[in-house]
Amino acid sequence: MKILNLISSPRGQASYSIKLGNAIVEKLQQANPGSTVITRDLVAKPFPHLEESHLTSFFTPVEQYTPELAEAAKHSDEAIAEVMDADVIVIGAPMYNFIIHSSLKAWIDHIVRANKTFTYSENGPQGLIKGKKVYVAISSGGVYSEGDNKSIDFIEPYLRTVLGALGMTDVTVYRAEGLKLPGVSETALQKAIDSIAV
Repeated sequence: MKILNLISSPRGQASYSIKLGNAIVEKLQQANPGSTVITRDLVAKPFPHLEESHLTSFFTPVEQYTPELAEAAKHSDEAIAEVMDADVIVIGAPMYNFIIHSSLKAWIDHIVRANKTFTYSENGPQGLIKGKKVYVAISSGGVYSEGDNKSIDFIEPYLRTVLGALGMTDVTVYRAEGLKLPGVSETALQKAIDSIAV
């Protein structure tokens, strides 16, 4: 099994999403001896935000690439190749202002490419990334999986939507939530880890 582990927290060892993501990876390795793991820290080595050169490269046939367009497409090509090569993808997604960190959004912008990871059909977009299992490790100060705050959680609905549009519909979400709430924070991470089933 090939596991791609994505980190999008700038908090390093203090990060709960990293701890939860690592716990998912460890359980996957225990269940699948001999698995290989590639970890990408999207904060330490960020993907560039999309500029004109990137978009031009995405919509230009490869045979018409200039050296500049080939360079502009490099990040995207490498990220897509890693996703295609992985059997399982683990995405660490801490909540910042109700949504994912910009480093993860930048990575997503580089893997969403027409005729590479999805195509248009008479029935709308069709995903081209098939047969992947995705685990999402969400961390948040409040509780957003239920109750009044559920409607302002834009992480899980967004990730399910964009991953699903690319063909990755087998998505399991684990949450370390309530990390800033007295009486909840003390056990939130361990509760999330204990819930992991792979």
